[in-house]
Amino acid sequence: MLVTIERDGPVAVVTMNRPEAMNALSRGLRAELAAAMEQVNADPDVRAVVLTGAGTRAFTAGLDLKELGAEGLGAANAEDALANPVKAIELCQKPVIGAINGVAITGGFEVALACDVLIGSDNARFADTHARVGIMPGWGLSQKLSRLIGISRAKELSLSGNFLDAQTACAWGLLNRVVPADQLLPTCKQLAQDMASADPRMVQAYKALIDEGFALPFGEGMAREHAHSSAANAQVDKGEVEARRLAVMERGRTQNG
Repeated sequence: MLVTIERDGPVAVVTMNRPEAMNALSRGLRAELAAAMEQVNADPDVRAVVLTGAGTRAFTAGLDLKELGAEGLGAANAEDALANPVKAIELCQKPVIGAINGVAITGGFEVALACDVLIGSDNARFADTHARVGIMPGWGLSQKLSRLIGISRAKELSLSGNFLDAQTACAWGLLNRVVPADQLLPTCKQLAQDMASADPRMVQAYKALIDEGFALPFGEGMAREHAHSSAANAQVDKGEVEARRLAVMERGRTQNG
């Protein structure tokens, strides 16, 4: 199998499984990833997802260059989820945590940016080589990266093709944190468990609100939040809110020792 799914309670670990090819995004892998993301999205028992690559060398090295040479560049501009892994990930309504266990290069960088949260091992590295190989990004990299790390830093990476190490990626805000390689999956799974412990309807609605607002000018995003909040909060049961507030306080005391 080119993509595997492992369950840990409410958490699904989805693994791109071509370690011998640095998990390159072949046509077959992209189709299986789309099917896997659709499966976990449809499963009511899955509340959060961890996405990673098999082995220690790569999260994914991007599109399979051998296939591109034989079939042309259509995949770089594909819009359907079967051919576009970014779209497949973005269609998942549940939180997706990217466990970056090695290099994420070009199309692989775009796949990483489709995740909601990124945590890297200490050997994680990112590179945008579009300019060097002569292909324009078609899965969102030119727009997302500058919004995440700033336009000057995005230009530095994209126009040079240089690699960005894990610690610098964390300092720039691309990675949420960096952990030792043997702690990467446990750390990601624990965060996924934390997300899974909240009301899944609330988590999915909140994720959608953040994503929708981020794609809008600030004023329009604020107006969208107000509209969604007014409608949703009018349906809230005060007793349930108080019970959940007390549970949150108790959780905080437990986490702080």
